[in-house]
Amino acid sequence: MKNLIITLCTCAQLMAANAQTSTDTPWTLEKCINYALEHNITVRQQQNTVLQQQIQLDDNRGNHLPVVDASVGQNFSFGRGLTAQNTYENTNTSSTSFSIGASVPIFSGNKIVNSVKLAQLNLDASLADLDKAREDISMQVAKAYVQILYDMEVADVARRQIAIDSMQTARLQAMMRSGKASQAEVSQQNAQLAQSRLTATEADNNCRLSLLVLSQLLELPTPEGFSIQRPDVASLSLSSSLPPLPDVVYAEALGLKPQIKAEQLRLSASEYSIRIARGDYMPTLSLNGGLGTNYYKTSGFDADAFGTQLKNNFSQYIGVNLSIPIFNHFATRNKIRMAKLDRDNQTLRLEDTRKTLYKEIQQVYYAAIAAHARLCSCSEALRSGEDAFELTKSKYENGKATITEFNEQKNNMLKAQSDMIQAKYEYLYQTSLLDFYRGRKLDLR
Repeated sequence: MKNLIITLCTCAQLMAANAQTSTDTPWTLEKCINYALEHNITVRQQQNTVLQQQIQLDDNRGNHLPVVDASVGQNFSFGRGLTAQNTYENTNTSSTSFSIGASVPIFSGNKIVNSVKLAQLNLDASLADLDKAREDISMQVAKAYVQILYDMEVADVARRQIAIDSMQTARLQAMMRSGKASQAEVSQQNAQLAQSRLTATEADNNCRLSLLVLSQLLELPTPEGFSIQRPDVASLSLSSSLPPLPDVVYAEALGLKPQIKAEQLRLSASEYSIRIARGDYMPTLSLNGGLGTNYYKTSGFDADAFGTQLKNNFSQYIGVNLSIPIFNHFATRNKIRMAKLDRDNQTLRLEDTRKTLYKEIQQVYYAAIAAHARLCSCSEALRSGEDAFELTKSKYENGKATITEFNEQKNNMLKAQSDMIQAKYEYLYQTSLLDFYRGRKLDLR
């Protein structure tokens, strides 16, 4: 009995949770993108990379500061030893030492300065990479969002088809009872209705799969209760003008896209890597200083007090250290050559990134052109399909058209309606992508 109660309570909680989730407000594209930017693992990983680069910059800046070390030592010596009387005897000696030293770099061949500049450029490049990661996830979310809209439209058409087929089936059954329709016509219509239901089931499954893909992009624990807000396609204003040419979009994107900025920064950073390598040819100069004292005690001998010895044995020093490189097996030369090759490779990466960006813009542009042409064609097809259906419907009601002709024109009209809305979504999506490359907000409005 106890287990039954627990089970019932659990089921009730799950049902309540599902009910609460299912009543959540549908998500807009903007909400989906913002949520993904906050929770996406790739974006969060890139944020950690930025923090790592910041720490590296702070570490390089600290190289300007002095290095201070303090030490305390305790030594014990025991066994036979030579005395002042030139004899050997067993003695025990203890010593305690205290010291503190500091070293300040004065000149290091500009390696410290160049390392700081290199770290700053790497940090800026990481920030650009973060922006690129955010843009990528935004585009992925928008693509998944539009795919859901496509699938929802197909599902709506399938449901409208079921409604029409159901009414037509009931009408034919009534006509058959009055002798105005044959059994063959009714059977044919029943088969059409069954096919429509199968199509609707497949369309609903596609919708659920599309919602799953988007929910996974958003890092949602489950797609249950998740839904998106469908734009009012009828109220959307579509520009009749063609989108700007790829060269125009590319010229604007070059100064805006983070992937270009990141590679440009890394190219500048490679120059500082060369300067750092060349710094190994130059001498280094540092300032050193320190303080120290000791306390000694030997068995069998009187020793001054601890404080007295610390005072009497106090020492201090200051000096400079100059290091001049002469020969290191061509290691410096090879480091410079490697740094130059890295710079050349970075130049190629920048060129490749620019070409990739231009190709992406070209693809989106021609996709937008195709979407515009498809939109115009779908508009004409919709008008023709609606006219043809109304004509066939009138003929069928007057017995001048068969059920097959009626279903054919009905299916053509429904498909034309679906194609029209999908064409609008596609055109809005592609033109929005072009605007996104130009630095504008990604939105289906």
